[in-house]
Amino acid sequence: MISPYEPCRSTEGMTFDQMLERVRYEGAYPTRERAAQAVHAVLAALGRQLTGDERVELASRLPLEAALTFTGQIPRPEPLTGWGFVKDLATRTGGTLATTRWDTGTVFHLVAQLAGDALLNRILAQLPSGYALLFGRAELVQPA
Repeated sequence: MISPYEPCRSTEGMTFDQMLERVRYEGAYPTRERAAQAVHAVLAALGRQLTGDERVELASRLPLEAALTFTGQIPRPEPLTGWGFVKDLATRTGGTLATTRWDTGTVFHLVAQLAGDALLNRILAQLPSGYALLFGRAELVQPA
């Protein structure tokens, strides 16, 4: 994966093919098809979690094919925690928890770049605990 401290290539106007290539490279996937599987599975799962303006705005920043996967899902009445998200996705895809966590982190890293800080902050405020770590951010907890 590319270090968060290194400057990254621009994501503005990214095509779906470019998205797949970035995920393939950053996730060290052996094939483009494996990267596509990860992108579709993770974006579909995220589409089941987000609602409202954040969902619409994120969809507008994704390449078209990715946005269709993301918005093609009906959001759950209650979103899963970050760990619940990984466990649910592993069950749906038949993957291990470790590989599913890797897939999620790889795809979310690029989604975070496409979203930008302001939108990502709003997305994280909408979701239950555990998602910040999946997006590569520290999980800040308020003292009780």
